[in-house]
Amino acid sequence: MTKMKKMKATNNALEIIKKNEGLRLTAYLDVVGVPTIGWGSTRGVKMGMTITEAQAEELLRKDVQVAENDVNSHNIALNQNQFDALVSFTFNLGGGNLRKSTLLRKIKANPCDPTIKEEFDRWVYAGGKVMNGLIKRRKEESELYFRKEI
Repeated sequence: MTKMKKMKATNNALEIIKKNEGLRLTAYLDVVGVPTIGWGSTRGVKMGMTITEAQAEELLRKDVQVAENDVNSHNIALNQNQFDALVSFTFNLGGGNLRKSTLLRKIKANPCDPTIKEEFDRWVYAGGKVMNGLIKRRKEESELYFRKEI
């Protein structure tokens, strides 16, 4: 199997992430009780922490790189919009959830399968509850995924 070229997320992915995560410079507990800071960073976060916006940008870059690596590890031929949508999805839910998802299985079988949209729509729960913010985010990700490249 030929190794695919490693892709990098564009501003399309970053805009979805930033808009949906929101910037918080003081650590807080997310809806499922995970200490979080910046634009949704959780690695090494302790309650009581504070950061600057520049530090939040650095954390975001590192977290996005982890999501990029997770998506790239599946070696799928994707266009930039598809990649960006999956990076936002993976940033939010983690590489483990991407790996075990029907979403990924369908993308591997046929990246243009229109039923992929419904797979995005299934990932709207946090703590067992449907979250309006996740409904909106998954809609934005699926719209980006299917947006025609110019």
